Amino acid sequence: MSDHTSGLAQAIERVVALGGLDASAMVSTSVRLDSLTKPPGSLGRLESLAIQLAGITGDLTRTYSRRAIVVAAADHGVVRQGVSAYPADVTPQMVANFLAGGAAINVLAARVGATVSVVDAGVAGAIPAVGAGAATLIRVPIRAGTDDMTAGPAMSHDEALRAIGIGLDVVAALEHDGVELIGIGEMGIGNTTAASAITAAITGADPDAVTGRGTGLDATARAHKVAVVRRGLEVNRPAADDGLDVLAKIGGFEIAGLAGVILAGASRRVPVALDGFIAGAAALIAVALAPAARHALLASHRSAEPGHAVALAHLGLAPYLDLDLRLGEGTGAALFVHLARAAAAIYGEMATFKSAGVDGPV
Repeated sequence: MSDHTSGLAQAIERVVALGGLDASAMVSTSVRLDSLTKPPGSLGRLESLAIQLAGITGDLTRTYSRRAIVVAAADHGVVRQGVSAYPADVTPQMVANFLAGGAAINVLAARVGATVSVVDAGVAGAIPAVGAGAATLIRVPIRAGTDDMTAGPAMSHDEALRAIGIGLDVVAALEHDGVELIGIGEMGIGNTTAASAITAAITGADPDAVTGRGTGLDATARAHKVAVVRRGLEVNRPAADDGLDVLAKIGGFEIAGLAGVILAGASRRVPVALDGFIAGAAALIAVALAPAARHALLASHRSAEPGHAVALAHLGLAPYLDLDLRLGEGTGAALFVHLARAAAAIYGEMATFKSAGVDGPV
């Protein structure tokens, strides 16, 4: 067994061993929430979020004061089929923008005090040199982008394992730094095509139902993109119940890295906030590999990309926000941090009827 295979197997074993959510912590949280100075359940999904966070972590005292956004970046060979309104050169250019602090994720992460780690899992072009400081660059590329999935597998199984391992290692380092909540996002021209193919393969949905306009395609270009997704599925015939096979045949290096982040987070009881469609595709891969990993996931928002709703439904996740976002980068996950911190603060800081001297319900 290779080191890469062993690392994935160990992560899956830890996820299975945890056995899902901590029921005792969830009950304790629910009891306290009902004792606070408000009608029971009156804070709606903010209360259910507090309960779920307790179930994921098994810890009733976390304030999520240390949080991180992981943005995985890579290129896709399928771009050669004309599926994006932007050229592949934009991937390294946007990575440089993240590092310089000029992207939306930099602005939103700063508002919630989250660090930004940019992971080069397989960017094809040279990343322009910029001043450091806005984000941390982790350079561990598998190679310069995947192969074109319409001509054969996007990557080998060994490369898929190595890319998952990137995510496992990133989370190990973040946990060492005391990070309590991780949001995931991505950058990669062409990755909505890969995400559409993954979503269709795992959920059984028709490619037309899960393929959107991506970077802003018109109706004709979207129809071509749907045809490309169909061709990738027909050429490769990925096994829907084998997450590694799906990933290797029609996935991307950044999607693999995010799947590793999810598996590592689930195995370490660190909540993982998903961003949009591509993060949802990574979650489909992770949950196909280890079904119990679903319990660590929080759907920050519903993307305007049609495939995202299909992926979330398959995962059994309800999004917390619906703002018609379709940018990626972890922007939705950054916005979700506000909600996670608010849920923890409600639990930890509100007065009870008894402590406030307020009469409770009769």
